[in-house]
Amino acid sequence: MKQKSRTEYSVMNTTVAFAAQATAILMGFFTRVVFTRMLSEGYVGINGLFTDILNILSLSELGVGTAITYALYGPIARNDIKKQQILMRMFRTFYRITAGVVLIAGLCLIPFLDILMKDRPDVDHLIIIYLLYLLNSFVSYLLIYKKILVDAHQMNYITVMYHNGFLVLQDICQIIVLLLTRNFILFLIVAVVCTMSGNICMSRKADRLFPYLKETCKEQLPQEESRNILKNVKAMLMHKISNVVVNNTDNLLISSFVGVVTAGIYSNYYLIIGSVRQVLDQAMLGVAASVGNLGVTEEKEKVRQIFDRLFFIGYWLFGFAGICLLELLNPFVELAFGERYLFRKEIVLILCINFCINGMRRAVLIFKESMGLFWYDRYKAVAEAVLNLVISGLLVTKFGVAGIFAGTFCSTVLTSVWVEPYVIYKYRLEKPVTEFFTKYAGYLGVMAVVWGITEYCCRFISGQVFLVLICRLGICLIVPNILLWLIYRRTVEWKELWNLLKRISGRVFAGGKR
Repeated sequence: MKQKSRTEYSVMNTTVAFAAQATAILMGFFTRVVFTRMLSEGYVGINGLFTDILNILSLSELGVGTAITYALYGPIARNDIKKQQILMRMFRTFYRITAGVVLIAGLCLIPFLDILMKDRPDVDHLIIIYLLYLLNSFVSYLLIYKKILVDAHQMNYITVMYHNGFLVLQDICQIIVLLLTRNFILFLIVAVVCTMSGNICMSRKADRLFPYLKETCKEQLPQEESRNILKNVKAMLMHKISNVVVNNTDNLLISSFVGVVTAGIYSNYYLIIGSVRQVLDQAMLGVAASVGNLGVTEEKEKVRQIFDRLFFIGYWLFGFAGICLLELLNPFVELAFGERYLFRKEIVLILCINFCINGMRRAVLIFKESMGLFWYDRYKAVAEAVLNLVISGLLVTKFGVAGIFAGTFCSTVLTSVWVEPYVIYKYRLEKPVTEFFTKYAGYLGVMAVVWGITEYCCRFISGQVFLVLICRLGICLIVPNILLWLIYRRTVEWKELWNLLKRISGRVFAGGKR
């Protein structure tokens, strides 16, 4: 197989990620619109609640995947086939265990479902619906472990195409089912079939790319290497618990303390915000494997330069996206789902601030995970999870939904925002972390001013909701980007971002030509 450079892989991964993810998101959104129009608010709430329950049950996946991906970078760089085989066998075992744990834990949770729902909605066959969600989660772990080797070889674009291709197929079939039958159970069966089919196709593709996956390998890792991998798995499991608690318990808290219908309203906002985040995450994750390769082949100064540039890219992309979400979310939700699905502007503001803060962490997380720095901030993850539950639980009784989101913000700022960059600067870059926080504070200050100016301009727009949406979109596309360009146009980071955009656009308009 002809090897490409890190830059070539990053550009290809980023380009494909944007295109594939955008297509999948558009189809997913259209499916959601049909879903809300064809079925009741109760089904919307149940969908968000059960999805989050299953995300919580699958705690162990990210720890295993991230830790073993990092372990693969070295053998891949050395072309050590035997070591790759051993690691993939280990990964397969872990994934099978995870699938079993999710299935058993999910079944054990059935008697307690009513406790998680305040004002249980009038939905038929609730247990069958839950079991289909559980089955879809279970089959998602079968055979998919092989994709990790594709990603570690810096070919994330392949897994993105397969994953999003089957998502689009799933959306098309689900829309047809809803329009013809309005049957939610058939809707979920389609999801199970498409998930399993996608896994099988991805597995076969990995076998073709790496024929040695099918070879028998009975060798074991040296004891010291096994201990290091298990150590990283344990650390990443703690991070996964934190991530799930912070990002997937909001619906549970809303459902338990406010009501399932309100949880359904939040799930619409989460769909839109999450879709935007997925596009931007995929674009940045397109360089993750290249960063891992960089970490085992380059000097610290080169690593630091790449980190600074990636951090700036994340800051610009997520800051701009946060501004767009703040101004466009409510008109968009009203137009797509109806006025009854709206949140107050202050709630939307908190959601957008959380989106931006977490988005600016992406570069830090990519570097930390790609370079195997899992162990040093493991207790941060526990502290963040505890703080999130405690603060959200205290605030929800007085401020309702806004209190839950404020709790998420507080827990992130008090832990992840400062601990994660500290780990990178101390253990990899070996530079004073004050450099990072000085730059971070400057970025936040500039973005706050840009947000304020854009908000001021948008206040003058009123009238019919569609016209409001279009006019605000124009303002959001022009004002923030011009202001940011004027401020940063002479910096090295902006020049690097511009060069990346030119490479991506060149590949897009070249129509895939080599």
